[in-house]
Amino acid sequence: MINNRVCKIFVPLIFCLLIFTSCGKGGDARKIPPRGEDRVKKNIEEGRGFRLGSIGGKKNTGEFDFASSNELWRASLDTLDFMPLALANYSGGIIVTDWYNDGSSDDESIKISIRFLSNEIRSDALSIKVFYKKCSIQNNCEVSDRSGELSKQLSKKILSQAAIYEKTNQSKKKRKYINSQLDD
Repeated sequence: MINNRVCKIFVPLIFCLLIFTSCGKGGDARKIPPRGEDRVKKNIEEGRGFRLGSIGGKKNTGEFDFASSNELWRASLDTLDFMPLALANYSGGIIVTDWYNDGSSDDESIKISIRFLSNEIRSDALSIKVFYKKCSIQNNCEVSDRSGELSKQLSKKILSQAAIYEKTNQSKKKRKYINSQLDD
């Protein structure tokens, strides 16, 4: 009877200890500062951290994790803000514009499709396709995929804007963390 009760208490405890002690990524010891104060400073600069004071304390109202917190998503929408959108699905990771004509030529239109392959800001995170539609007078339209140079330019612009957003976001997190440390 005692053994059964001991098993009910200690087995879950040991299981939890094993899970929690095995969490975390290994790192390169050459890149991790040996002093605790230096590690804290580095984590603050990178916008990372963990505070026990936020677990049971006041709720962080006003902080939501919407699509606007994804820098690539925001940069893509800002880059394509002059075009009408046909589809913008954050959970599906795709943005498709409607056919767009800037008014210079009545028989030509452009459509852009952006697929998100990763949330990280890197060169292979986006798949951009550019489609041209050319219509004749009889409304016979021909659609072709011309994703070459324009998709490279769009990708470069989106990635550079996303990097700016990420840098701004990290500096806000760092300032907020430092200010909350001063308040404590």
